[in-house]
Amino acid sequence: MADKQIEKYLPKLRFPEFKNDGEWQVVRLGDVVRCFSGGTPSATNKDYYGGDIPFIRSGELHSSKTELYLTRAGLENSSAKMVEKGTILYALYGATSGDVGIARVSGAINQAILAIIPNVNIDKMYLYQYLSYSKDFIINRFLQGGQGNLSASIITSLSIPLPTIQEQKKIASCLSSLDECIALSKKKLEQLKAHKSGLMQKLFPAPGKTLLEYRFPEFKDEGEWKIMKVKDVCSIETGKSNTQDQVNDGKYPFFIRSENPVRSDKYLYDCEAVITIGDGKIGQVYHYINGKFDLHQRCYKMSDFKGVDGKYFYYYFSSHFYERAMRMSAKATVDSVRLEMIADMPIAVPCIKEQRAIASLFSSLDECITASKEKLDQLKAYKRGLMQQMFPLLY
Repeated sequence: MADKQIEKYLPKLRFPEFKNDGEWQVVRLGDVVRCFSGGTPSATNKDYYGGDIPFIRSGELHSSKTELYLTRAGLENSSAKMVEKGTILYALYGATSGDVGIARVSGAINQAILAIIPNVNIDKMYLYQYLSYSKDFIINRFLQGGQGNLSASIITSLSIPLPTIQEQKKIASCLSSLDECIALSKKKLEQLKAHKSGLMQKLFPAPGKTLLEYRFPEFKDEGEWKIMKVKDVCSIETGKSNTQDQVNDGKYPFFIRSENPVRSDKYLYDCEAVITIGDGKIGQVYHYINGKFDLHQRCYKMSDFKGVDGKYFYYYFSSHFYERAMRMSAKATVDSVRLEMIADMPIAVPCIKEQRAIASLFSSLDECITASKEKLDQLKAYKRGLMQQMFPLLY
């Protein structure tokens, strides 16, 4: 029994220079940190807002900018509390409950944020990494079903494993280096997406127009693009299946109201098609497929393309349809798309060679975006796996 107790407070992976340092100490967080929350000035008093004090709310833990700013009067006549740049911030309420951040600006916090200031025996970045690692455990234990809020008493009651301060700093440095790689990978992904979005604005004319900002040199003498309607270049129909047709490990994509298709054991279609959502996240989620698939009855399939390259249609449609869908949406419990909204949408069409050149460019960009996203996911998974080995199992 004693051996198990010792093993419990030793990590699976340890830097060589600390292997002989023995078992880690386990402490109650509240015994080794100072914590406080803030408050919110009265929203009805205009004299409290519009100053130069950043007002950090729980959705802004990782941001260097805030939506709201307080005046000195707003700070002094409320429970809002100032924190210094670099302070550990913990989200207690709402959709961001359990998130941990390092304040990127000096500013005031509201009641939904807990500021955590460790004593001299705890490395700040080590504590930040451990609290980030513990998020899932905390949410599952204290916010079952996603209901309720966290509190200072819950957070300060947590058990924290502590090696020597030197080992803490080594672990924090290792994980922080990974965070830098993750941040760079995320930035690259965002830049690729922004580049694609910018190219779409240049390579596709504005809705209803036939002139565009940029054109591949070999097509500059091909004349203006034609304006056609979607119903003139493809067939449109809704799916026939229900949610019950999906399975966990089917062979075929089953398109439903989600960014990624689920699976089905049957297929109703075998063709080149563009899929869009009929309600909910309308105008935002598109799929291009050339093969076997099934389709939920609240989705639309556009296929049997005539005079239009399928992938060109996919990129043009995904670039132009969101604004139209939002403007013309049939408002009910959720936004929804009607077939005629799609059928009468104008689409600008160049010659088939130019269509394919445009589609090829965006396909290449999508491959880069996919590879970048996969790398980001791999880095996150690697860090998570490393944390599981570098921190002792307490729960």
